[in-house]
Amino acid sequence: MNTTIRSTRRARHGLRSYAVGAAAAAALLATTACEPGEADVAVAPSTPPAASGPAASGPAVSAAPGDGDADDSGSVALCTHQDLSFSATRYDAPGEQLRHIMVVAVNTGGTTCEVQNAPEITLGDAQGPAPVMEGTEPGEPFALAPGEKAYAGVLTTGGHRDTYEVTFMNLTLGSPGGEAEAEEPVELEMPTEGAFQADDGQRVTGWQPTEGLAMRPVTLS
Repeated sequence: MNTTIRSTRRARHGLRSYAVGAAAAAALLATTACEPGEADVAVAPSTPPAASGPAASGPAVSAAPGDGDADDSGSVALCTHQDLSFSATRYDAPGEQLRHIMVVAVNTGGTTCEVQNAPEITLGDAQGPAPVMEGTEPGEPFALAPGEKAYAGVLTTGGHRDTYEVTFMNLTLGSPGGEAEAEEPVELEMPTEGAFQADDGQRVTGWQPTEGLAMRPVTLS
């Protein structure tokens, strides 16, 4: 009888131990399911590195050309006496007193050159070149290709002044840009036979690319 009771107690104790063990195992499984392990943790994707090169900085921009290209573009030199031939022509109606002269410069060289300012024209024994007529001062230099011409007008007298006799005429282009000494004067062939009269009202126009631009101011004076 005692043996039976002890056996029954052992069986109940074994069942109780099994139940406790089963409950502990179930709790452990539940805990494991609720708390993800290292393998179950979601990892946010890393930010890709910024792209380098043109794709990141936008399209490449070409540098603007420098201002120093002007010297490399074949700038035209100023004309000298060696590049040009000169002539002086009477510009008055037949029978009128000579008061208007047209001076022409022709590029007789083999390359293009530029003329600027006004010719320095001295009428006979005048103390200096004829002043430039107001309103005819030239603007920018202009180019003369071989065979092309530049024009200037000369007014010999302003009227109502003491006159003097002109027997020769000299011309110079002056100092080119003030960077070199002026060339020796060129003696122009007289525009008429014998002498003509001049006074302190004499004037000259700046170099012009056409005959009309050079002579219109002179003939209206």
